[in-house]
Amino acid sequence: MALQTFRLSLRFILPLAVVLGLFAYAVVPQVDEITLRWFVRDLEARSQTLVSALQEPLKEYAPQGATRRIAQLLDRTAQQSQLSSLAFCDPSGRVVYHTAGYPEALGCPPTNFPGTLRQSLQDLPGGRVHVTEGVVRDGAQYLGKLMLVNDMSYIERRSADARKYVLAVFALIAVVVSLITVFVAHLSWRGWMNAMRILLRGGGDAPRPQGVDEPPPEVQPLMSDLRALLHEYNVERRGLEGATQSWNPDKLRALLHDELAGDEVLVVSNREPYIHSRSDKGIEVRRPASGLVTAVEPVMRACSGTWIAHGAGNADREVVDAHDRVRVPPKNPSYTLRRVWLTEQEEKGYYYGFANEGLWPLCHIAHVRPVFRSSDWDQYVEVNQRFADAVVAEARTEDPVVLVQDYHFALLPRMVREKLPRATIIMFWHIPWPNPESFGICPWREEILEGLLGNTLLGFHTPFHCKNFLETVDRYLETRIEHEASTISYGGDLTQVEPYPISIAWPEGPYPESIAESRASVRAELGLPRNLLMGIGVDRLDYTKGILERLQAVERMMELHPSMVGRFSFVQIAAPSRSSLEEYQALENRVRALAQRINLRFGQSGVNPIVLKVEHYDSDQVSRYYRAADVCMVTSLHDGMNLVAKEFIAARDDELGVLILSQFTGAARELHEALIINPYHIEQGADALYRALTMPEAEQRERMRSMRSLVRDFNVYRWAGRMLLDAARLRRRERISAKLRSHTKRSLRRVR
Repeated sequence: MALQTFRLSLRFILPLAVVLGLFAYAVVPQVDEITLRWFVRDLEARSQTLVSALQEPLKEYAPQGATRRIAQLLDRTAQQSQLSSLAFCDPSGRVVYHTAGYPEALGCPPTNFPGTLRQSLQDLPGGRVHVTEGVVRDGAQYLGKLMLVNDMSYIERRSADARKYVLAVFALIAVVVSLITVFVAHLSWRGWMNAMRILLRGGGDAPRPQGVDEPPPEVQPLMSDLRALLHEYNVERRGLEGATQSWNPDKLRALLHDELAGDEVLVVSNREPYIHSRSDKGIEVRRPASGLVTAVEPVMRACSGTWIAHGAGNADREVVDAHDRVRVPPKNPSYTLRRVWLTEQEEKGYYYGFANEGLWPLCHIAHVRPVFRSSDWDQYVEVNQRFADAVVAEARTEDPVVLVQDYHFALLPRMVREKLPRATIIMFWHIPWPNPESFGICPWREEILEGLLGNTLLGFHTPFHCKNFLETVDRYLETRIEHEASTISYGGDLTQVEPYPISIAWPEGPYPESIAESRASVRAELGLPRNLLMGIGVDRLDYTKGILERLQAVERMMELHPSMVGRFSFVQIAAPSRSSLEEYQALENRVRALAQRINLRFGQSGVNPIVLKVEHYDSDQVSRYYRAADVCMVTSLHDGMNLVAKEFIAARDDELGVLILSQFTGAARELHEALIINPYHIEQGADALYRALTMPEAEQRERMRSMRSLVRDFNVYRWAGRMLLDAARLRRRERISAKLRSHTKRSLRRVR
């Protein structure tokens, strides 16, 4: 321990010694110069005083030629003033008299300086001397010159003494500071080691091992942060361990059978996975373009459970049975879709109002002000209750596993908990969670937080969103939060908060078209040349997706690189979304106007730089566009994950193509080989686009191969499997706790 402390101390002492040495090296010459300046100034003052004092006697003796009296005057002055020597020169420059030791080399220099006094330092054969020349005048008559000489050797001796003193002081300071550093380092090392022992043995509430003192006060604020880091490490380690296994529908199904013992699984979401619509050809089935559906639908195929959602298609009622159920997918039914019906007024208040004019902009912080109305809140509460009642009605057991999806149902977990207290409720929040200050804008913040704390397990995309949620709960509710374990205790219920980065299902089987066929067919459909470079963007028409910034980056790229005009087109697929809201109508108009302006400016030879498709495309069509493109741009201004990035990567089995990705997406925390940009910086987006279009194929393959490996291993089945594994662990813990409580009650009854 002592040797370890000494080694630790050397890390501080050696740099300190070097700094002090350099400082002394710089300071000592300065000390010499200052000392010399002080002594010379003192000599100048004393010499000037002597010259003034000798003026009157010399005025009397010089005209008389009284050499003897001048000699006596100079000898007496030399003895009393401790001067080295003095001399007096007559007007012709001859030395009339000088005292012993007067430098012969000095002589009597001519008087050619203004005034009556000159002082200087001179180097003579005998060493450096300080010389004062004082002119003796009687009125206008020049009588001679007085020479005063001071030997500088004693000043050099004093400077040497001062130098030794300064060095001694610095050495003493170094020794004292080093001793203090060793002592403090020893105490700090001991305190930190104690804190680490306490932390690794179970935290601040664990019993102290023998010989381990209380950690120092300055370490206490860091204990919770260190525990949180250990917790994140354990979470990531579990994730990496899971990634070493191949996750697929069969494994997920086996996990449900082994870990959840065949328990029923219910999913709740606003958006349904399949929509039935009437057309000229009859009733058609469409799978909506939604990140949520993309992520969860493969899970339900593996689970064979029940999906409860809002029936929004105009033919949805025609295909359900008497209990509002229909088996899906149409071609290969594997799970049940239970539809809940909403009136136009309910949909306007609950979905378009509170959820999408309130919670959506509140959580995304995308410079659109959230709007909160009491009438919208009332509809939100009522619809959440209706979906909660549907969950209870569909549940065949008292303890189902309920997967609640997204911000539309923040109140539902608490409502289901009141009816099914033994249910394991897992909720995944698909959008970001803001900081406490931003969330505090919501008038019903406490009610929303209480609803979310009805969950057994609450998941977010990133650890940062989890941290924001814990801090928000800590700010607005009276709860017991264990930050290191990421748990919240409220009203007797315990909620685990964890990050689960969502992903996609890795495509199975060959594509209908090869990459070359997709490139040719898509360009032919769009009326574009076969060899044209093509970019792709696929989004809902939403102000958080950065579509305007993306098109501006395309425009700026063509301004900076005119050679790309006529050689490149960007295809933007923008699925209409929430078109009844004013903000979304205004956005669509701005996108159309911007695309038209860019095309008028840079379109040539029938090739428009922007191809805007404001319409819905199914997943197979979108996949063709991914495979036909040279670059995919994802420029969200704020996003939870953004699965478009991962879909593009999965579609590129040729390992070519470049992904440009916003730093404000959750995907940017995983897909480091993408070209990461700040979408608000238009020039940065333009530079990244040009770099992507001119990137060598070897670099494209290296980047794409790495990202494909990650997306393939960390797929949607792993995402669902991690949540379900954690849910199974929590269910086992709850069952063991219930047995212990039951055993304790029986024991108490026997005692009584």
